[in-house]
Amino acid sequence: MTTLAERPSAALTSAGRDARSRQRRERRFRRIPLLPALVFTIVVTQLPFVVTLVTSTFGWNVLHPGEHSFVGVRNYVTVFTDSRLRNAVFNTVLLTASVVLVSLLLGLVLALLLDRRFRGRGLVRTLLIAPFLIMPVAGALLWKHALYNPTYGLINGVLGAVGRLFGMDSPPTVDWVSDLPMPAVVASLVWQWTPFMMLILLAGLQSQPAEALEAARVDGASSWQTFRYITLPHLRQYLELGILLGSIYVVQTFDAVFTITQGGPGTATTNLPYEIYLTTFRKFEYGEASAAGVVVVIASIIVATFALRVISSLFREETSK
Repeated sequence: MTTLAERPSAALTSAGRDARSRQRRERRFRRIPLLPALVFTIVVTQLPFVVTLVTSTFGWNVLHPGEHSFVGVRNYVTVFTDSRLRNAVFNTVLLTASVVLVSLLLGLVLALLLDRRFRGRGLVRTLLIAPFLIMPVAGALLWKHALYNPTYGLINGVLGAVGRLFGMDSPPTVDWVSDLPMPAVVASLVWQWTPFMMLILLAGLQSQPAEALEAARVDGASSWQTFRYITLPHLRQYLELGILLGSIYVVQTFDAVFTITQGGPGTATTNLPYEIYLTTFRKFEYGEASAAGVVVVIASIIVATFALRVISSLFREETSK
């Protein structure tokens, strides 16, 4: 009796194992077309990072090619203790925070304006997006020569015309790049990244539930009350997404710093990417530059992790509607 009762159970267990084995084979078969993309991604991204990680543990100056030795974490200690690198970290934080916050506020204002219906809204939206589509180096050159130049730049030309309008014979000219280097770089980057923030926030505004806005109008809420108690809480996740994605991109800024100020005057605008460039191609310290690059990558991964969590929560919220 016991033997007869155990036989169906054993058969079912064997069938279950076969089904699971078949499912695993099917999953592996479905993943085979993804292997070329996976191999390509590993070769292009992960192998260079591993090489950089290994290089960061060596004292390696290419001016002395035969004198590189294993130094462990000494390059990382230099990254966090060297005065130039500390200054570069401070400039990176200041530049990133300034650009992200200012562009986020301007993007919110523009998104609120574009959320209204008016004649020519499509054309205005296209024109406002245009700065984000321009190559970063081209935009930086435009700001450096067409706007900031103390002799023929547009800003000094407008200020001079206004000064003469008020009776000044020789209005003062400002060398924006030399006198105000950090604001000069920040302004060019704000011009470039404001359309990015505007698009994210405009998508958030257009996803508001119309019923809630209509109920607020029926209850007699003012425009400010509607914005404060309905629109702003709804935009919270979109604001977080803009801050996180903007921080990931702006922290890697090299084009504007190199083109407009070249890190100067002195080290006034030298951020981490530009300092890594100087360490590699001016000091030729490959190990130290690799360590600084690894630190930047890890910081970007941490920020990107929070960004992905915000994006996932947005998708879950949209799915639940």
